[in-house]
Amino acid sequence: MTEVTSAAAPANGTVSQAQTETASHKSELTTLAVDIGGSGVKVMLLDERGNPLSERARQKTPSPATPEAVISAIATLAAQQSTFDRVSVGFPGVVRRGVIYTAVNLHDSWQRFDLAAQLSEQLERPVRVANDADIQGLGAISGQGVELVITLGTGFGSALFVDGRLVPNLEMAHHRFRQKKTYEELLGRAALEADGTKKWNRRLKKAIASLEHLFNYDRLYIGGGETKQITFTLPANVEIVPNVLGLLGGIALWRD
Repeated sequence: MTEVTSAAAPANGTVSQAQTETASHKSELTTLAVDIGGSGVKVMLLDERGNPLSERARQKTPSPATPEAVISAIATLAAQQSTFDRVSVGFPGVVRRGVIYTAVNLHDSWQRFDLAAQLSEQLERPVRVANDADIQGLGAISGQGVELVITLGTGFGSALFVDGRLVPNLEMAHHRFRQKKTYEELLGRAALEADGTKKWNRRLKKAIASLEHLFNYDRLYIGGGETKQITFTLPANVEIVPNVLGLLGGIALWRD
């Protein structure tokens, strides 16, 4: 009788470090991170530690941006990725238990839409959804003290953390800022395009000063596609963070 020795199990009963790492890698859960924005839908694969496993892929946000159209765009992007086990989604509006309550920059039909359930059915994977600024913040914060996050893109996003704990659904975009207008009306992309960079920067500088008095934050993080338009020197406790954190922060939704 011929003795057969498995290549995965050496005769001495020990397992090499390379084999252990390979087995560990195979058992890791992969997350598809999704960032839904007013102008683009982005995805990226993450490992269990939140490190990117793929390049960022992007499609233009459909117009009209109905739930069905956006889910279709996500499904198309997901099909271009390798296999994944779960999904994290950042959404530009108020989200409660996976259900959308506001979507000012997308479409009225999002109100009370169960994005987590519907996308899970489409992709056949578990899905968790949070506000996009919350996810950007989860990727940026240190976890110490009072940390505020604002995002400057199509709209104006915001998130607040105290010692690493999220204060949920801080939606400042549609609160009055100056001249009977809201933060989003004065600092969103439409205002930037209509009024120009110089005036927009003056408003942003005043907004930062106002927010510091309002929240007494230890640190402010500014993200979003329009951070590239900032031309003034920021205070020492204010930092511009990369837009990719809107994807990388998605891993935090699975840290139970």
